[in-house]
Amino acid sequence: MTAGQALVLATRRLTAAGIEGAATDARRLLAHVLGLAPERLLLAMQDEISPDQQAAFEAATDARAARRPVAQITGLRRFWGLDFRVTRDTLDPRPETEVLVEAALEEPFASVLDLGTGTGCILVSLLHERPGATGTGVDLSEAALTVARDNAARLGVAERARFLRSDWFSAVTDTFDLIVSNPPYIAAEEMPALSPEVRDWEPHLALTPGGDGLAPYRVIAREAAARLASGGRLLLEIGPTQAGAVCDLLRGGGFERIEVRRDLDGRDRTILARKPAAPAPHPGN
Repeated sequence: MTAGQALVLATRRLTAAGIEGAATDARRLLAHVLGLAPERLLLAMQDEISPDQQAAFEAATDARAARRPVAQITGLRRFWGLDFRVTRDTLDPRPETEVLVEAALEEPFASVLDLGTGTGCILVSLLHERPGATGTGVDLSEAALTVARDNAARLGVAERARFLRSDWFSAVTDTFDLIVSNPPYIAAEEMPALSPEVRDWEPHLALTPGGDGLAPYRVIAREAAARLASGGRLLLEIGPTQAGAVCDLLRGGGFERIEVRRDLDGRDRTILARKPAAPAPHPGN
């Protein structure tokens, strides 16, 4: 069987299973099995594939038909131009989170704290772009921290990153120029409507805090200022209906210069806020 023939069969299988974007997913899975970059796959369409490759591709196709995310099947997700390892213990990094990374890079920083780091995609991307910076990633899941440490090592920032098991700020003692977070924010009542890829395969601890979905923001708004340097920045990813409520929480926490950024689909996605700068010393003091 040629690679092209296998691709046609897999695309039909995924289409019949109701997979949106079946052809794209089939190509990604075949490229992974053949050890090729996706953009090189077209050149291999007439090549014969081995029985082992055929079996591996069929297994990957079956997994996708069962609604397992492609990133969990291949073990990798591209984010901010970097390949991050992904497991069932972590969220699959999403393109809309790049809005937060882009905003964080608009100003210099020497130190960054990533709350709920997951794969480490935000922290590692920031450190990759700022070779002089150091950072800390915290998560309640030790399994997620293992993935984050591995990503930091593979992507060359391990010497400037540390990872701690922490319930938000509970184990954090340092002060940072920048705090970032993509916390769980899906309300409990919204969980049943999620796609099976998300609801059935990604860790619920990283998806929802229960209730109205705002509990992490209440903690962050209350405690983040104590871990920010004077004038330091706080950047948060939010659900598209949460901007008003989260902005109110941040104002109540003493933050200023609060701004909402939208993602490429035009939905509210990232909130920027700043801790007020300490007043300048009075002359003669």
